[in-house]
Amino acid sequence: MSTDAVAAVPWVRDFLAHLEGERQASPHTCDAYRRDLAALVDWAAAKGLALEALDGECLRAFVADEHRRGCAPKTLQRRLSACRSFYGWLLRHGRVAANPVAGLRGPKAPRKLPRVLDPDEAKALVETPVDAPLGLRDRALLELFYSSGLRLSELCGLRWTQVDLDDGLVTVHGKGRRERIVPIGSHARTALAAWRASTGAQAVDPVFPGRGGAPITPRAVQLRVRQLGMRQGLFKQVHPHMLRHSFASHILESSGDLRGVQELLGHADLSTTQIYTHLDYQHLAKVYDAAHPRARRKREPGGDDGA
Repeated sequence: MSTDAVAAVPWVRDFLAHLEGERQASPHTCDAYRRDLAALVDWAAAKGLALEALDGECLRAFVADEHRRGCAPKTLQRRLSACRSFYGWLLRHGRVAANPVAGLRGPKAPRKLPRVLDPDEAKALVETPVDAPLGLRDRALLELFYSSGLRLSELCGLRWTQVDLDDGLVTVHGKGRRERIVPIGSHARTALAAWRASTGAQAVDPVFPGRGGAPITPRAVQLRVRQLGMRQGLFKQVHPHMLRHSFASHILESSGDLRGVQELLGHADLSTTQIYTHLDYQHLAKVYDAAHPRARRKREPGGDDGA
């Protein structure tokens, strides 16, 4: 069943409308839930089962079948999360007697550490020449990403009414439409002021307009950041989220304030932010290995390690 066809299933359609309307979930989240619930609807139909009749054993079988089909652990975790939310909604509306997904856990996925730029690489990237075509815009865009750790969607949707250059603050609406206020660094403030002066933009205009004056698209920003990384001679494949990761990692490395970084990033759960502590420990481990005389045994030339 296609993701369009799954919306014809009344309960699923109503849940997706609730997700988009009342909960104001992002389009990305709605699309992911639609795909995950389409997989469940297809599986139940193939087994001749109604959605409201599925129990915990059925959901375990669904996950097992999806795993055999080649779904990665991370995808299976997201499938279960979508199903858990869906059945929780059905339960609140009295359409099922219990949530069959309660207590189910997907297979653990190895957590990859985010790739970051080191401070020198970040400096080389954001200091793109302002006299190049679109140089003022590119400098403002990169400086804001690295200065404030914005998500790509937050930056693309930003309007000048949300930017206070005098006080150095930007107000954004993140996941779940949660509002947060984030500082803007001095270099970013200078770059943004120069960019606005060059365009004569009004308060209601997008900070970074695309074609026809509409906000720039996420895809356009992704391609541009990648091009600028190559132009600045960086060997890493740079993407917007790498600048957000770099922002968080560098702030945490300097301050050690995990909860402060959580607030700046707009994470609802501190466990999401804790991934950056692993980066910090990884950095410290490299420093230790390189500096401590007894960090590791070193073989003497022509000798052995025995005492």
